[in-house]
Amino acid sequence: MEIRFAQLQCSSSSVTMKIDDWLIESQQSWGVFSTEGDVGEMLGQLLTQPDDDKALVYSGQITGADPSQVAFVSLQQQQQLLENILAQDDSESLGYTDPKSTVFRVIFDQCHDNNLTHQLLQQLDLTHLSQSSFSQLSTGEGRRVMLARALATQAPFLVLDEPYAGLDVEHRSTLTMYLEQLSRTLQMLVVVSREEDMPQWIEHVALFSQGKFDSVMSKEQWVNHPVIHQLTAQSGQQSEELLALIRRHRHSAKFADPVFELHNGRVAYSDKVIFSGVNWRIDNGVHWQVKGPNGCGKSTLLGLIFGDHPQCYSNDIDIFGKKRGSGETIWEIKQHIGMVSSALHMQYRVNCSAIDVIVSGFYDSIGLYQKPTQQQVAIATEWLAMLHMGHLAKTAFKQLEYGQQRLLLIARAIVKQPTLLILDEPYQGLDYLGRRLIKNSLELIAKEQLTQLLYVSHYQQDSLDSIEHFIEFVVDDAHQGYRAVVSGPTIK
Repeated sequence: MEIRFAQLQCSSSSVTMKIDDWLIESQQSWGVFSTEGDVGEMLGQLLTQPDDDKALVYSGQITGADPSQVAFVSLQQQQQLLENILAQDDSESLGYTDPKSTVFRVIFDQCHDNNLTHQLLQQLDLTHLSQSSFSQLSTGEGRRVMLARALATQAPFLVLDEPYAGLDVEHRSTLTMYLEQLSRTLQMLVVVSREEDMPQWIEHVALFSQGKFDSVMSKEQWVNHPVIHQLTAQSGQQSEELLALIRRHRHSAKFADPVFELHNGRVAYSDKVIFSGVNWRIDNGVHWQVKGPNGCGKSTLLGLIFGDHPQCYSNDIDIFGKKRGSGETIWEIKQHIGMVSSALHMQYRVNCSAIDVIVSGFYDSIGLYQKPTQQQVAIATEWLAMLHMGHLAKTAFKQLEYGQQRLLLIARAIVKQPTLLILDEPYQGLDYLGRRLIKNSLELIAKEQLTQLLYVSHYQQDSLDSIEHFIEFVVDDAHQGYRAVVSGPTIK
């Protein structure tokens, strides 16, 4: 398929993309790197939506694209599918999995071919999840399902926006090999915001800067391009400014050790043990990173701490000097915790404004249901300015691009200066500059002990120098599920 963009300008409520001239020749696959802004979502929507049904308004020309022959995978598409399933499916509350929402069914519905569905399940390591509900998957597992759904359409052209997001190390490696095999028979547009995610087999790279089509280059030219160094310097300056903002409004509470302790922790469902025998404590001043493969229970463990997992009361847990289940309210616990996760992102379906999202962090609410103080609004306004989103203060949360939503949720988690800041894959959906800004800021926060970090990321490049303690889930050969191994300077 030969596709040409000419004098194209496309706008959503929060971002504008411009392409003067870009030719994708037949049989060519391209890598796309965006310094700022979610151009992958825009490109995918433009190429997959019929002319008479495009949600995005644009001027200029797109020639050669046949929406029926293009499949699209993105975090926003994954979020939308999950929301649709949850809106239609109340089976979770009834204690069973609706066959219409299983992994097998959401793939099969794209092709109505049993053989192809089973083949894709096997190729993407999903066979063991075929009868699981899509809504119960980890983010990484869901990413693989989204790719399988796209391939099930048998479209000859794929747009993959951040295909590695949420995947553990092993699945990133196998996906790389899988995509290289696919590239021999399919055209692909692979959009990434991490330089290490640019596929080695890609021969052509398109660079977007602040939404504008900047230049094209060979893979060799891309490797030596100065844009990464420029962005790194820019993000360093912004991180110092963000840290100064946090210092100005510091007011976190302190608790005696341990801040949190789990005794012989176990989480299991009727047909599956997630993990067992987990003994772990968090003391003041000790930052932790949680490691392990997709589906091992990292997010489940964080849910036990935060209090939004149903089995948190069936486990022996001490938190902030209280025994969980001893009469404390969930809000007494949550007022001292800031949380960022894909689960929270999915739950934040109310359509309040960008500034109200940040202010809601003071109240631990999904949406804003009481009148904030002038000081709270002023602090939230400072955060918006820091994130270069001041002009979007009144824009509805659902109208923002996925990365902008994630930045707001990060600000929401930090704004009240919590005792414990839980960050479950916080960079998911962020562009390069946004990710560097947040990573640098977290490093500075940890060094100055402005709050205590509990951190999850699958990328070695995301490791923070200030985190020296780790809890890692590994397969338990003697029992079902996973067990936890703790390590660190004072851990014996």
